[in-house]
Amino acid sequence: MDANKLLQQFLGPSAGNHSSQAGAATKQPLGGVSLGSFGGGAVVGGLLGMMLGGKKMKKMSKGVIGYGGAAAAGALAYKAYTNWQQGKAAATAPVASEADYDQVERSFVPEANPAANGMPFQLALIQAMIGAAKADGHIDAVEQRALFEKVEQMGLDAESKAFVFDAINRPADITAIAASARGIEQATELYLVSRAAIDVDEPSERAYLAALSHRLNLPTDLVAHLDRQIEGSR
Repeated sequence: MDANKLLQQFLGPSAGNHSSQAGAATKQPLGGVSLGSFGGGAVVGGLLGMMLGGKKMKKMSKGVIGYGGAAAAGALAYKAYTNWQQGKAAATAPVASEADYDQVERSFVPEANPAANGMPFQLALIQAMIGAAKADGHIDAVEQRALFEKVEQMGLDAESKAFVFDAINRPADITAIAASARGIEQATELYLVSRAAIDVDEPSERAYLAALSHRLNLPTDLVAHLDRQIEGSR
């Protein structure tokens, strides 16, 4: 299974071709990722876009999803983390800019390290986004069939297809999603991509996000900084 390719197909075509190459340097370029490189709606045509639905997609068309998927998740999580470490106020903390997207600490690069359970971390990010997208319980049998048809059209290998089918079909397991984090860096990214796929105006989704942050053991102030990066980049 090619985890990078699957993540790109999951998010949609404009999220592709910006995969980082994790090396030995302390800081690692994210494949030239910049805010200017992406228009809104990276998930248009992707499976996540179908899961979010039209109304939610309108709200989520920018931010981490609209500006480059997993690579952007690393950059935004890193910016939130450094702002938090520096003791900045979350409400006024700077949002990641184009310059911040050029270099990110290697530990925040999605493919730099596997998840805690040994799977590629890109797959953990997919599971987190699917869980968040299903948090409002709106995916009925008809929508699920449409999602499965979409997966069949994506040209995935058998292993990738089985992974996606399983993630869509089974109930979201917040405990398992949280347990996949290898350290605080991956925990911040799992929260951030989940936050990007959630409408905080919906009580059920807000409750899901609160439960996830608790299980990830993220400090309240750090969560506020992660929220700031999502809201500020839209």
